[in-house]
Amino acid sequence: MYRYVISGLSVLSDLELPGLIALPDPAGTPDVRLHAQAVATDLPEATERGPNWQIAPDRFTIEVPGVVRMAISDGRDIAYELLDGTMPEDAAIFLSGTGFGILLHQRGRIVLHASAVRVNGHAVLFCGQSGAGKSTLAAALVEAGYDLVTDDFCGIALRDDGLPWVEPDGRQLKLWQVSIDRLSLADRTTAPVRTQLEKFYVEPRTVISSALPLAAVYVLREARPPDAPGIERPNIVDGALLIRRNAYRPQMVERMGQEALYFQAAATINQRAGVFTLTRAMDFNQFPEVIGWLESHWRTLGLLEQPG
Repeated sequence: MYRYVISGLSVLSDLELPGLIALPDPAGTPDVRLHAQAVATDLPEATERGPNWQIAPDRFTIEVPGVVRMAISDGRDIAYELLDGTMPEDAAIFLSGTGFGILLHQRGRIVLHASAVRVNGHAVLFCGQSGAGKSTLAAALVEAGYDLVTDDFCGIALRDDGLPWVEPDGRQLKLWQVSIDRLSLADRTTAPVRTQLEKFYVEPRTVISSALPLAAVYVLREARPPDAPGIERPNIVDGALLIRRNAYRPQMVERMGQEALYFQAAATINQRAGVFTLTRAMDFNQFPEVIGWLESHWRTLGLLEQPG
């Protein structure tokens, strides 16, 4: 059995999950159990159905065609069935990604498609769809001395203190080979994300073990006319829409009846942290300049000291 921490939850798994950092056996009952089990193709009590998913009260089934079928129950259990001779390592990314994203939705957690780094005891998030460069930017910031908080998806809890908090996540970076080469990360590269795919897990330098208050969310955009390079703060309505659009599996927010929760979270994040757009060229040579923009912005937010 394997033990992990995913978005602040202790996980007991009968399957090794490459890309997650295994932990020593902790005391107590795990928050989540992941295990192999036959998963029915039909969910009779389903209230909604899609082409490859079904929703019932406290239960969600989804199939990645030809790879894995999952049943996520009550925010505590993920049962999986490998399909068509799929290798476990090829199914693992869907279990630790899609499966846990849905499980976090079941637990009423805000889940954004984002990577995050730690800046002076706070979490700073970079949102964007696949291909936006959020993992590569996070990797460049790690090389510049900032600690990785999480990669690919980020769980946020709204606590009684009124602050949004980012939960710890023992997750490695997922980077394409070209990013690994350009950032000189070959010495920390581990397993492929999937067989026959030029994308690999890269170990972070440190692992964050405690929740961090959220300081800022940056939505990544490629610099194309009329969008000029730089950092801007959209108005409150547009900022809220950006948070909603960058939910992990955004269609599930509506399907699971969580629109009000996400609009509340967007308002809280806008008020207590901040939502910004970061527009930059998709060019490795621009990373020092982009990091300079971010550090200058972090000084205006009070996250870094002004240069002496």
